[in-house]
Amino acid sequence: MGKARKIIIDPVTRVEGHGKVTVHLDENGNVNDAFFHIVEFRGFERFIQGHPYWEAPVLVQRLCGICPVSHHLAAAKAIDQIVGIDPEDLSPVASRLRRLLHYAQIFQSHALHFFYLASPDLLFGVDAPREKRSVVQVAIDHKEIARKGILMRKFGQELIKALAGKKIHGISAVPGGVHKSFTKEERDYFLEENDTPSVDTLIEWSQSMVDFIKGYHEKNHLWLDKFAAYTSGYLGMVTPEGDLDFYDGRLRAIDAKGNITLNDVPTDDYIKYFTEAVEKWSYMKFPYLTHLGREDGWNRVGPLARLNVCDRISTPRAQQELEVFKAYTNGRPNGRTMHSHWARLIEMLHCAELMHDLLHDPLVLGTDLLRKGEQRSEGIGIIEAPRGTLIHHYEVDEKSMITKCNLIVSTTHNNEAMNRAVRWVAQNVLDKQKEITEGMLNQVEVAIRAYDPCLSCATHAMGQMPLKLSVYDHEETLVKEYVRD
Repeated sequence: MGKARKIIIDPVTRVEGHGKVTVHLDENGNVNDAFFHIVEFRGFERFIQGHPYWEAPVLVQRLCGICPVSHHLAAAKAIDQIVGIDPEDLSPVASRLRRLLHYAQIFQSHALHFFYLASPDLLFGVDAPREKRSVVQVAIDHKEIARKGILMRKFGQELIKALAGKKIHGISAVPGGVHKSFTKEERDYFLEENDTPSVDTLIEWSQSMVDFIKGYHEKNHLWLDKFAAYTSGYLGMVTPEGDLDFYDGRLRAIDAKGNITLNDVPTDDYIKYFTEAVEKWSYMKFPYLTHLGREDGWNRVGPLARLNVCDRISTPRAQQELEVFKAYTNGRPNGRTMHSHWARLIEMLHCAELMHDLLHDPLVLGTDLLRKGEQRSEGIGIIEAPRGTLIHHYEVDEKSMITKCNLIVSTTHNNEAMNRAVRWVAQNVLDKQKEITEGMLNQVEVAIRAYDPCLSCATHAMGQMPLKLSVYDHEETLVKEYVRD
């Protein structure tokens, strides 16, 4: 591979968190293995201990500025249990307001990822010049797509602000319910055309973007079907009837052939089924189904996984698109990493329809906000965050102080999947061209980016992500290193 050297590349873009990639070569200089390392650590699970339980839904939001609502609601569901309230015990008003907040978060997060982070690769190509692959260039060359993306995300953010007081790190959920009602004036803003589109327009725009990605797949299916494609298990949450559910339900997992490996178990029982492995080269853990073992028990989570495990979607337009999506693989599980973007847009359409229905539901304007029960010593809250299954688990003492906290976030579930994706790029791109180029480095990012990773959540760290790629020979000697810092 030549003399060791270090090449400095401009900062990595469109991935949140800290990470590096190492590629290991065999004696002939071919790729033997590759790893995606998470190299930062902050230990949130530890320093939340000693705080009173009612602070948890506020504190955990500080894990991340990208998905604070998801942590807020997962923690709130766990703390509900500590005060004796299970999801079915919430008032109908509180349940609807939490769901509305949750759908707004998923919608705006998906919009952020697709329009701002992923679309430059799709619209300009993974080998396009680095300066071309940016949301600024999307706004110049694809004005209508950029305009829709900006306004669609704004709708979700404004709805979060109306429900929680702020777009980021607002507060809505409290133990046993929500602390604020939703006024008619606030609600009507989202039914009309304002600085943001109305919810009816939002549905039409979401449908147009699903139609766009289907057309894109027709033209580019050769690389979309092949790039970083591999078999895996899939994990998501469904209703007792098998419908996709983002806020509450049962845990279902399937294998690469569609066989059920986790049969709709109650979320409170998650600890019976999951183990978290650790590796010395990463701060992020590797969850897997205990009964299947580390080798076979890992699962992908997120949009692609959720559409694989669910039987139906409850809203009509998204259900129609789910049928098209599943027909693409003749009903078999879809292991094509780049199809995550298609799945993500179907979920955006679903969220738009769900928000429409809730905004027209009179109960969201109600004032019955809180319920009380008998205090317990343990609480578990699981939701489907934008990036996948999110688990919060707390134990408290007799003084109501948190004594134990376990967080399994979506990106942690996807840790093995992202490593497989990086390995695929190393073996199928680097092995062929034998030289690391800007385009090859971006393909590593494209593979990681499809999972919309939030590495700060996964390691409970904070900051921006420089990406380091190191190449080692068969004697573990560093022969090349590329850094984007």
